[in-house]
Amino acid sequence: MGIKGIVDRIEGEWVAVELENGKMKDFPKVQFPKKIKPGDAVIHCKNRFEIDKERTNDLKKEIDGLMDDLFID
Repeated sequence: MGIKGIVDRIEGEWVAVELENGKMKDFPKVQFPKKIKPGDAVIHCKNRFEIDKERTNDLKKEIDGLMDDLFID
């Protein structure tokens, strides 16, 4: 399996990815799907990044749960 991480931000033609080890690294935007957005979990396969939809959904649920806990009335 290749590089895994989470898209932190997109700046022009570069995508900043937080890698599993916590380090940040920039990659050319052309290596990503056009629908890429911050918060997407990605996996590097065959010279391209693909969105890990299952991991992205898990992260979204985790963040939504934390937000719910934070804003309980």
